[in-house]
Amino acid sequence: MKNIKKVTALALTLAGLLSLGACGSSTPENTVKSIKDLESGNKKIGVQTGTTGDTISTSDYEKKGLADVERYNKGADAVQSLKQGKIDCVIIDSEPAKVFVDKNKDLKVLDEPFASEDYAIEIDKSNSDLKEEINKALAELKDDGTLDQIKKNYVGTDSEIGKTPYKSPEDVDTSKGTLVMATNAEFPPYEYHENNEITGIDVDMAQAVADKIGRKLKVEDMDFDSVTPAVTSGKADIGVAGITVTEDRLKNVDFTDSYATSKQVIIVRAD
Repeated sequence: MKNIKKVTALALTLAGLLSLGACGSSTPENTVKSIKDLESGNKKIGVQTGTTGDTISTSDYEKKGLADVERYNKGADAVQSLKQGKIDCVIIDSEPAKVFVDKNKDLKVLDEPFASEDYAIEIDKSNSDLKEEINKALAELKDDGTLDQIKKNYVGTDSEIGKTPYKSPEDVDTSKGTLVMATNAEFPPYEYHENNEITGIDVDMAQAVADKIGRKLKVEDMDFDSVTPAVTSGKADIGVAGITVTEDRLKNVDFTDSYATSKQVIIVRAD
């Protein structure tokens, strides 16, 4: 494969086994050429449980009888099923999609975007003071360019990757206690495992926020659909896992201002 960006290459530990899945076996040809093809009534859409892709696929296709939705705990598992011909496509966020496609040359992303979305931080509805603190911190990190530098460090151009890693100030004050972040570290480059640690865009962003508000960051890894319950039960202060603001989620939690924009895309088998 090409000289994949430094951080993305490390993130591919989650997807490493995927290249082995279809060896020695024949898989069906790609029959999803556009979003319109999902309405044929005989397609199987793979999604990660609880994600935006799951929500939209369920409401727009499964409930209308236009397609079946297969749900997986990890995006990597959905991609493995696609490679094996068990499903016809995977709907997932654009940056993780790039990771999987870079690793698997028998896959591609359709040019047509599926949906746009804004990422924000989940906070319990009772914690308005923390929301105000984080929104102030996010505004400062946007204004001084820190958020842009964090993103470029992971998904910028080849000349930008790895050049602007976030580092906490030496004199940072963490006297206000711990900020517990619930996440699902199966979502490179936003959060993933590397050298027995959880890293990624979201982790660096949360660390920068914690530094601003005087807290020590603690990251807790869990299933994606456990993140919101962790926030509402008080086991975690914030939920950060490439989470899109939706009306359904707003029934249970509050959100900070958006810190990133993304889009849902469709991964298919390459022609």
